[in-house]
Amino acid sequence: MSKEGKIFLVEDDLNFGAVLKAYLELNDFEVVLVSDGARARSVFKPKEYNLCVLDIMLPNLDGYELASFIRATDSQVPFVFLTAKSLKEDVVKGFDLGADDYITKPFDSEVLLLKIKAILRRNDRNSVPTPTEAIISIGSYTFDTSARTLTKGETKFNLSPKEADLLELLWKNQNRVLSKDKALEKLWGNSNYFTARSMDVYISKLRKYFAEDSDIEIITVHSSGFILRIR
Repeated sequence: MSKEGKIFLVEDDLNFGAVLKAYLELNDFEVVLVSDGARARSVFKPKEYNLCVLDIMLPNLDGYELASFIRATDSQVPFVFLTAKSLKEDVVKGFDLGADDYITKPFDSEVLLLKIKAILRRNDRNSVPTPTEAIISIGSYTFDTSARTLTKGETKFNLSPKEADLLELLWKNQNRVLSKDKALEKLWGNSNYFTARSMDVYISKLRKYFAEDSDIEIITVHSSGFILRIR
């Protein structure tokens, strides 16, 4: 594998895709380029890639559907949308699916590169936490930060990188307010309407995971942040 990691790039514009692939390879990434959504679904292999870069307007299977498939197949891999669709509803839909970023065309390739590197730093799949960090007890649940799993009895949830990072941050600040702006800057790299909307989606998902334990509650503190309350 290359020094920086392996990227699954899905872009239907072959010329643009080839240029972007070459640029990323010049920056020490290994890149697999696919131009068709259905083809991308058939060749994608879980745990094979460090990050996916997906166009939305793809033939045969659009980027949203492809992202849903990838997330169901590999809950760990982060992904970024590249698209000319800039309506708020489209951006929110992308974050609802678990996107780590949403970049509208045209864009500066260097900006994309910096965003990719920032995401990979936050979602380093090869990092190994120390034993004291790896297993966390949250009420009746066990949170494995290394495997990114949340377990209660026979029930196991596979968390996305963002879900795991957000839960760990909440746990480190348990029973006190976690500033929303602080969390957005740490996990998303910036604080704006779209990243805040994305964070709200992840908070809702975490609440559903903890629904079976009434002693665990994620409380919204208006205009401030969130509290992971463990009784």
